[in-house]
Amino acid sequence: MYLRNCTLTNDIDEVIEKMEFVEFVMIAVCSVTAGVVVGIIAYKIVQGKREEWAVSKAEKLLQEAADKAEQARKDLMTETRDEIHRLRQEVDKEIKERRGELQRTERKLEQKEENLDKKLEGASRRDEELRQKADELKRHSEEISAKEGQLVNRLEEIAQMSREEAKQLLLNEVESEANHIIGLRLKELEERARRDADRKAQEIIAVAVQRCSVDFTSEISVSVVQIPSDEMKGRIIGREGRNIRTFETLTGVDLIVDDTPEAVTLSCFDPIRREVARLSLERLIQDGRIHPARIEEIIEKARRDVEVQVVEAGDEALLEAGIKHMHPELSKLIGQLRFRASYGQNALHHSLEVAHLCGLFAAELGLDEGIAKRAGLLHDIGKAVDHKVEGPHALIGADIAKRYNEPPDIINAIAAHHEDEEPQTLYALLVAAADAASASRPGARRESLDAYVKRLEKLEEIANSFTGVNNAFAIQAGREIRVAVSPDTTDEGQMQKLAYDIARKIESEMKYPGQIKVTLIRETRAVDYAR
Repeated sequence: MYLRNCTLTNDIDEVIEKMEFVEFVMIAVCSVTAGVVVGIIAYKIVQGKREEWAVSKAEKLLQEAADKAEQARKDLMTETRDEIHRLRQEVDKEIKERRGELQRTERKLEQKEENLDKKLEGASRRDEELRQKADELKRHSEEISAKEGQLVNRLEEIAQMSREEAKQLLLNEVESEANHIIGLRLKELEERARRDADRKAQEIIAVAVQRCSVDFTSEISVSVVQIPSDEMKGRIIGREGRNIRTFETLTGVDLIVDDTPEAVTLSCFDPIRREVARLSLERLIQDGRIHPARIEEIIEKARRDVEVQVVEAGDEALLEAGIKHMHPELSKLIGQLRFRASYGQNALHHSLEVAHLCGLFAAELGLDEGIAKRAGLLHDIGKAVDHKVEGPHALIGADIAKRYNEPPDIINAIAAHHEDEEPQTLYALLVAAADAASASRPGARRESLDAYVKRLEKLEEIANSFTGVNNAFAIQAGREIRVAVSPDTTDEGQMQKLAYDIARKIESEMKYPGQIKVTLIRETRAVDYAR
């Protein structure tokens, strides 16, 4: 407000100064005019000393000019005073308005200050009330705690159960409820995961398997040789056993001649030796001339023929898989897989099948088919020499591939297809998936009756080890386990949780190709009698 008043006063002073300047200018103008007039008159007097009337007229003009200037000055002074008066009135009016506004603001501030004081007083009263209520709550809490202790003691007397026992009972109930909720949640999550992952995986595998046609029959290396008659057994043995000793020494194979009619058995851990012995014995029987010199000649020829077969088998496998530029020693090891069998499945045919599946998987996923096929064909290369070198065939094969400068992706795929190493590329996962698909298809593998029965018994034993299971039955050659659960102690959520636990325990305690389906069955019976 003070600044506003100062501003108005300065404006008034400026107006007054301007008016005085205008007055000075008017007087100067009048003076100049008078001077000019006098000059003219003097000029006229000097030139011609004109008539006196000119002088009087000039004086009259001067007087009139002076009067006009005086009147103008007076008028200007009057207007200036009026303007000053008007400005002062406006300033006074604005000052009054500002003062009124200031007074109203002061009154509002006083009212707000009074309201704040009242609120502070109310807050103080509420704080005091809250402190009193807190003290009351504390007293009530102490009383309730005391009563709770008495009540707990009374409940323990009535229930004949301690607090720890009651707590354990409650924990058991909570655990049961939690298992129910977990089971329902597991079911929901599994269904949600299957909607996407299983559909895509099944689509890729289905397309790959449909495009890969293989025989269901399995080939094994023959270890029993048929002979035309039992008389041939004596000729094979020779005089004082010299023929059989020569044969076993040169081939490194045990030739078993027993009471089996029209057959002898070849026993050896090396499949190549066994194949050489089988081929040699068949040729000796066909030739009929069985003596040490002939035996040595036939065995040497059979060894060369088997070596040729190994090389040809390796080259044919590379050609069938569409693989080029492989080290000759690796190709030879691949050919040796022709005479190896695993669970009744020919190792070379299995490797080719895995190579084809890997190529199809890679094509579906947009990966390099050549790398995938190469890794699939070489994944079991260690089986060609695992009878000579200690260790898992996967790691043996990886060492061999590394020795012959195979790429790191293929080395890792070979080493990781049985989880002996961590898979580092997608090709390792493809090889593991293709190996499992090839090994678990119908007719791929055969197992002994004892191993089959033990596997079924192990499945049933694992399922029966869980609480709430009445009985378990392994069906479909061990591909599924049906579990009958008690309807009194198991609900839907607990059934899902129980199925999950059984499946995880089977995974951790058993080794099997493919997958095993766990099916839980809860029976409900309603019994009534007609009388």
